[in-house]
Amino acid sequence: QVQLVESGGGSVQAGGSLRLTCAASGSTAGRYCMAWFRQVPGKEPEGVAVTLTDDQDTRYADSVKGRFTISHDYAKHTLYLEMNDMEPDNTAIYTCAATTRKAYWIRKCFLGKADFTYWGQGTQVTVSS
Repeated sequence: QVQLVESGGGSVQAGGSLRLTCAASGSTAGRYCMAWFRQVPGKEPEGVAVTLTDDQDTRYADSVKGRFTISHDYAKHTLYLEMNDMEPDNTAIYTCAATTRKAYWIRKCFLGKADFTYWGQGTQVTVSS
């Protein structure tokens, strides 16, 4: 079992920056994928960014490429999302997610909700114009 706890959400003006943190605990040994999803009322959850915990492989939603950066500290079991040049449409509840352990030959992670087993509680991000 893995527990995920997000922090770092809040309010920021357009053009500003925030860094989200996701602390993982429990069965965190091995390699797995971790991702950030976001959701607004009336819409389906959207994958924002994903990474493999023991590699540099990353993938981003097209809408955030060049502005958001996902990273993972393997020693601290902590996932980050650096959000720069934020826009009002980035307002959402951001949730951290993790897969089960991946086999050694798996070298990539993909954004797809069905692939993720563990989820955090979410943290609110609000961007004002």
